[in-house]
Amino acid sequence: MTRRSALGTLAGAALAPLARPAIAQPASTLHFIPSSDLAALDPIWTTGYVVRNHGYMVFDTLFSLDSSFRIRPQMAEGHTVTDDGKTCTIRLREGLKFHDGTAVLARDCVASIRRWAARDGFGQTLMAHTDELAAVDDRTIRFRLKAPFPLLPEALGKLSSPVPFMMPERLALTDPSQQIKEAVGSGPFRFLASEWRQGASAAYSRFDGYVPRNEKPDGMAGGKVVNVARVQWHTIPDASTAMSALRTGQVDWLEVPSPDLLPLVARQRNVTISTLDPIGTYVMLRFNSLVPPFNEVAVRRAVLRAVNQNDYLQPMVGDPKLYRECKAFFPCGTPLSTGTGSAVMDGKLDEARAMLKASQYDGRKVVILASADLPLLAPLGEVTADLLRRLGMQVDLVTTDWGTLLARRASQKPAEDGGWNIFHTTAVAPEFMSPASHLGMRGNGPAGWAGWFTDPKMEALRTAWFAAPDEAAQRKLATEMEQQAFDMAPYVPLGQIQQPTIFRNVVSDIVPASAAVFWNLRKS
Repeated sequence: MTRRSALGTLAGAALAPLARPAIAQPASTLHFIPSSDLAALDPIWTTGYVVRNHGYMVFDTLFSLDSSFRIRPQMAEGHTVTDDGKTCTIRLREGLKFHDGTAVLARDCVASIRRWAARDGFGQTLMAHTDELAAVDDRTIRFRLKAPFPLLPEALGKLSSPVPFMMPERLALTDPSQQIKEAVGSGPFRFLASEWRQGASAAYSRFDGYVPRNEKPDGMAGGKVVNVARVQWHTIPDASTAMSALRTGQVDWLEVPSPDLLPLVARQRNVTISTLDPIGTYVMLRFNSLVPPFNEVAVRRAVLRAVNQNDYLQPMVGDPKLYRECKAFFPCGTPLSTGTGSAVMDGKLDEARAMLKASQYDGRKVVILASADLPLLAPLGEVTADLLRRLGMQVDLVTTDWGTLLARRASQKPAEDGGWNIFHTTAVAPEFMSPASHLGMRGNGPAGWAGWFTDPKMEALRTAWFAAPDEAAQRKLATEMEQQAFDMAPYVPLGQIQQPTIFRNVVSDIVPASAAVFWNLRKS
């Protein structure tokens, strides 16, 4: 039996619920293996998940998203909006401090908002609606708006990267195109810069000056009470070595295990296999719409028609309990998802071949960028290469590490000149749950996300969504956006997976969220 087939026999009971609250234990050091190395410190400069997770430890946000997708105050005590909707005032909580001992002031937040907005699409939209952003006094932030912008708290509480983290003004004044040189925030952990070893480890200690909200933790919102003295991150890129470290007790928590290795611990009594995010992770095949052949919508539609999502999901995680089909451009389980237009994704290869033959595809090779070092993504390139060959296309599958893939993905040159045609990626569902943060559905061309899809109608629908007077109007416009996406195929949705995580049973009270978070948990 192969490891892959062994995974298929994994009982549903192996995916246990997250641990229940336990009796308080002495503070200790939690040893953790992140999904990849912490190669940068600035969660505004890069959108990498590992840097975002680092950001949630070190920094804090004015608002946060809870597990029901509701925006709640975090650093903010609350906010008020004038009757005409054109002035929004945010009041900071008392007692907020940075790790260097200085008080968190409104001017720090103003500078942080401006720096974040320069690199974020939602932030840019917010600032385009803003006439003035100012610190009224030490605890008061004021937006004077050109027109009502009801989504302002949602913008400042978004959890898709880059997250609008607040930092000292001296750091926030750094050019947004340059990285900050130190990680000093007001979050529940202090980053121990002297112990950071790129490619090896990072360390954090509890910030005793942090004042958590007097609320239960809920998603990324609520009280962030720290019950461990230190958290030590260990970079172990080899999946087997990482699993061995967990099994032997050298580490306490492995964020993203290779699914092939789950059978090794399925029956180990002192280990729990679980999942952090109840909604799951969204999987996609992204076209480069800027260069041939996928600059022609008919070619994109042919691939969209041919895809069978199960062909991708099964090799990613194996166990059917860990994945589900989701033919929708807003992830299933999120408020705006309807799947409107999805009937075209029927997996009928013969009809897809006819569509391709009727298109202007000229037989050129399609360059697929594939990642070999990320276990979840590794199988996807082979699946797409096989599908395109059966569809009648010439294929060049380029397999590299993820870092090299990202570097080539940035090229807008034709594929034969060092560019590309297809890559695959994943996103936690809240990243794509709203038109405000959904990079994959933007139609802003060369100024947009890699793939550079251009669609003025999609951009007009997004603009109208921001101006919608109520939730019903927003839902109607989001439905139109999904239909437009199925018509224009900026990418192919491949379904959703429940990404497993593994921790030893000395760890309890992990908060289910769209990121690995270290408040609330305990280590006995």
